Amino acid sequence: MAWRGFIQWTKEELCSSSTLFTKTRFSLHPQQRCGFRKAQRKPEIRKENPEQNPASDLGEAAAKKKTHPGSSVPPPRKPGQLFRPLVFTVGFTGCSFGAAAILQYESVKFRVETAMEEAKEEKLKKHEQSHDTAYWHNWWNQLSDFQKQMIVLMSVVDDWWSRKTEGQKTVMGVIALNTVVLCCWRIPYMQRSMLKYFTSNPASKTRCLPMVLSSFSHYSILHMMANMYVLWTFSTSVVSLLGREQFLAVYLSGGVFSTFISYICKTATGRLGPSLGASGAVMTVLAAVCTKMPEAQLGIVLLPMLSFTAGTALKALVAFDTVGLLLGWRMLDHAAHLGGALFGLWYISYGHGLIWRKREPLVKFWHDLRRGPSGGAPPGGGTSLQLIPKVSSGV
Repeated sequence: MAWRGFIQWTKEELCSSSTLFTKTRFSLHPQQRCGFRKAQRKPEIRKENPEQNPASDLGEAAAKKKTHPGSSVPPPRKPGQLFRPLVFTVGFTGCSFGAAAILQYESVKFRVETAMEEAKEEKLKKHEQSHDTAYWHNWWNQLSDFQKQMIVLMSVVDDWWSRKTEGQKTVMGVIALNTVVLCCWRIPYMQRSMLKYFTSNPASKTRCLPMVLSSFSHYSILHMMANMYVLWTFSTSVVSLLGREQFLAVYLSGGVFSTFISYICKTATGRLGPSLGASGAVMTVLAAVCTKMPEAQLGIVLLPMLSFTAGTALKALVAFDTVGLLLGWRMLDHAAHLGGALFGLWYISYGHGLIWRKREPLVKFWHDLRRGPSGGAPPGGGTSLQLIPKVSSGV
């Protein structure tokens, strides 16, 4: 979530755009709208009131100084405003992994039921005579040319989709969401809502919800392409290690945790400003894969002759972001990068055993809830399956 290069654009837009803040619009040279210069008014001499309170004069002067366009007063630091983001981070992480455990249970249950139904259908087909080739030949000849083209197109798309791995299919949904948000940034009347909900800023009144939404938000096409390319590269590996549901929980939780680390650093240094992007969540995925497979060989697209291990790549990225954070580089949100890498490293080393492997009580509770209070069949019908011990844990 770590791109901050659009901050300068935001400042210019807020000053010049009439669709966002019409009350703050001003013109630097109003006399140029007419063909002549207006005569300057004589300054009015104010009569001093001897009974006026001098404290009010000081307050008025301080207010003018605060609202002066050229003044650069550092924003106040309020560590107390991080309490709600902290609670949101902990709660969202727990809910993400809980929902992932239930989603995995439902997915396994659905696949088992589907396999059982297919087995029954195979047994029935053995006792029935299948249609001969002439039947299907006549059926095909009765279709129009448009219907034939649509069937061929659907078969091609189905073949293309079936060749993709489960990780690539999952990441395609993430890419689609990022693309939709990118298009929303191009709609003028949505700019105010996008700045409020899709950029994370500890100085904003809305601090919790943007911690999630900013992980799907990119203003620059190149920024989104870079993040999504890295995510696509590691998608097959991370989903094969964690599974689809656990990967989504790690991805979302890593994005929120990286934003919270960014909040802490911004509040501590006083450099408050908006950030957006999926870099923190992507760094979580990259750190998880590099931690689990440190000896895997990686490379760079533009430099195919250069190869290095995954462990070396992770150390280099962490060192780069650490230097950028200490030196105050502001092109990237280095604190968010480090937060994402820290979360991925912690989860593979300790978090998986503390969270994911202890999900069985929750799954058992959901299993009993689905069966109903009488212990019979689940509310949606079908057979009751004992799937709790068979759910794969991943990693």
